[in-house]
Amino acid sequence: MRIPVMNLADIFRLVMVGLITCFIACQHDPRPARTTSHIRMLDEQVIRYNQGIIRTEEQEITDFIRRYRWEMKRTSTGLRYMIYYTGSGKAAVKGMQASVRFTLRLLNGQQIYSSDSAGLKEITLGYSGVETGLEEGLLHLHQGDRAKFIIPSYLAFGLLGDQHKIPPGATLVYDLELVDLKIPGNGNP
Repeated sequence: MRIPVMNLADIFRLVMVGLITCFIACQHDPRPARTTSHIRMLDEQVIRYNQGIIRTEEQEITDFIRRYRWEMKRTSTGLRYMIYYTGSGKAAVKGMQASVRFTLRLLNGQQIYSSDSAGLKEITLGYSGVETGLEEGLLHLHQGDRAKFIIPSYLAFGLLGDQHKIPPGATLVYDLELVDLKIPGNGNP
């Protein structure tokens, strides 16, 4: 077996490639190494910002309730509700089909939706995909009850609104009546 012999030019090329490779590899990158601390700091800023938004919204709701002198209960999630007429029907339970007559307004009094124009709202409690706060509130009612709900934006349509009439970050004020309760597919409970 014959071993190839390298001439001086080949040796020079090999040494130059090695030196260039070493020079490139040893250069200092002036940019600092990325860490997750900047992400954690941004997360904390976003959390503080959202907490500020929630505090502001809570204050607006409190001021609204005081202005109208409503005696409202507050749930652990932040929903406010007041039953101002007590019906004589059965209690709403998850899985029931609720028929609701309603008027929906913003805190500034602007009417957004109403069953007068949209018809009764049909909601399968716990499975309908409507505002979380509306479903939660309905589960505090009996058939025939009339109530007012104040639903914070985070229990309603949040940062996006409904992409139609409800603006982003809107607090909702429902005035409603739980007209009927049924077990889906079986008629009345």
